[in-house]
Amino acid sequence: MKIQRLLKRNEFYVALIIIILSLIIQAISGQFFTANNLVDLTRSLIVPGMMASGLFMVIVSGNIDVSFPYTAMLCMFAVTKLFQVTGYQGPVILGFLLAAVIGAFLGMINGVLAAWLKLPTLIITLGTCTIYLGFTQGVLKSSVISVLPEPMKNMVSANLFSVRSAATNLGSSMHVSILFLIVTLLIVGFIMKYTMLGRGIYAVGGDPVAAERAGFNVAAIRVFVFTACGMIGGITGLTQVTLSGMCQINFFDGYEMTIIAAVVLGGANIAGGSGSVFGTFLGVVLMKIISNNLILLGIPTEWSKLMTGILIILGVCVSAYKAVSAERKVTSNILKDAAGEEAAHE
Repeated sequence: MKIQRLLKRNEFYVALIIIILSLIIQAISGQFFTANNLVDLTRSLIVPGMMASGLFMVIVSGNIDVSFPYTAMLCMFAVTKLFQVTGYQGPVILGFLLAAVIGAFLGMINGVLAAWLKLPTLIITLGTCTIYLGFTQGVLKSSVISVLPEPMKNMVSANLFSVRSAATNLGSSMHVSILFLIVTLLIVGFIMKYTMLGRGIYAVGGDPVAAERAGFNVAAIRVFVFTACGMIGGITGLTQVTLSGMCQINFFDGYEMTIIAAVVLGGANIAGGSGSVFGTFLGVVLMKIISNNLILLGIPTEWSKLMTGILIILGVCVSAYKAVSAERKVTSNILKDAAGEEAAHE
């Protein structure tokens, strides 16, 4: 029974693809399982992994958000510029708290509009992402900040450990912000699996009318998921600054499609109501393996967008197949029950 349940889970197949792909890359290049490549791969998961955990809640609730990369961008420029103007020299944690507050506010705007206007959230977030981009470029007049304030500059070099590959003699370091990713995944996983709020998010994504009849506040849940996504986006924006050592306005170009692909590929139904944090993380791992290691397979990196598009379609097809299968199963059970009742009457 355990094996049957495992074979029905989307996470199993994503993990299997990751293992097979890793072995293929290793066989062709001989460099995948080197220490520096594994550390680089893990480091590259930090930003998309955090963003995906926030978007995961939005998608499970039956909504969509394409503004989260622009939320992250606005937050990172706003906090960095504020620190520069004020000459701030205190602990960098204040910057992350400020980014979280700004991001939560921007996300709440999406949530309130979604709950109030009851319009498709794709349209709402397309509008707000343009506003956030325009505010960053027009009001903050930001494009590149190459010299960071002292607290952020100090965090750029904050590493947990460093490794060096014996085969290639290349070195890599694991940044302390990997802890942000771990904490974010744990918190989101706990909310979704062990709290009434998490059950409400799944219920609203499955059927908002039935969820409201069951006593869940649909509007409040929508506001929460967008606010949480915005808050995580704000923290992620500042995390990107401390990872790269600079602010650049094109850091998150195309991130919305990549993260949506990762979440859907990880098993979340694009229509809402199902998915897991673990599956989402596996989806991020698969996306980063493909984008980071195409060069090791001798494939130009320009093909990564093509692969992203294919994976989005594949993930949506899998979600659609699972939804149709579930609907057929429910219909079959109803027909069996009806036939049983008819036989009992006879």
